Amino acid sequence: MSDLRQLRDKRVIMTGGAGNIGRESALLMARHGAAVAIGDLDIDGATETVNLIKQEGGSAFAYKVDVTNEDEVKSFVDKAAADLGGGIDVGFFNAGMQKSGKVEEFSADDWDTLFRVNPRHAFLMSKYVTPFLKKQKKGSLILMASVAAVKGGPGMTAYSASKGAITGFGRALAAELASDNIRVNVVCPGWVDTPFNKPAIDYMGGSKAQESIVAQIVPLGRQAVPSEIAGTILFLASDLSSYTTNQILLVDGGVY
Repeated sequence: MSDLRQLRDKRVIMTGGAGNIGRESALLMARHGAAVAIGDLDIDGATETVNLIKQEGGSAFAYKVDVTNEDEVKSFVDKAAADLGGGIDVGFFNAGMQKSGKVEEFSADDWDTLFRVNPRHAFLMSKYVTPFLKKQKKGSLILMASVAAVKGGPGMTAYSASKGAITGFGRALAAELASDNIRVNVVCPGWVDTPFNKPAIDYMGGSKAQESIVAQIVPLGRQAVPSEIAGTILFLASDLSSYTTNQILLVDGGVY
């Protein structure tokens, strides 16, 4: 029987592997044959993800990294590439932060923090991963944004702006790297059942209010679970998407 794993022998570097979507994506990619290097400020959570992968017989590594610090990002990428066997095939940049609030009440410091974590992190990881992909004239970069990047909502001005910056960056980067056979795509999840959304849920008046709104605005009538986003990550990481680049993929239950 042929090996049906979609990422057999692929080397994946990713950020944000301690959280729900990141963990599910790391586990799924490892199950499909990838070796996965995970960088996260939450090293305990990243290590837990790595241990889960190893329990299933996979290969994975964890590193503590502040994704807003350029020196730490460069060191992480270099160490991960070495541990992965001297190269990288896929970059998945999933680290992120959410803050909500009315524009007139939102602090400039919180605005700056969102931009340091969200688009700055995507830029720094792309900057240091790209040379490894160029060396082999092939690769896939997957940037994590949000449906908030294309469909704003009350209390989401700063978050939407920070994620919108990622979509703009991703489209330009896809055009820049296409001649090197490097694909760049941006994933925009909608509502996902994860603690990451707590700031938005609190702004909306709590979980019951949020659930009611989701039922009204999401055509599928529910939130996603993290594994449903992970399937899209697997597709973009694999050669199944070899002719897919410069796309903003909305995984939002039909909201937009």
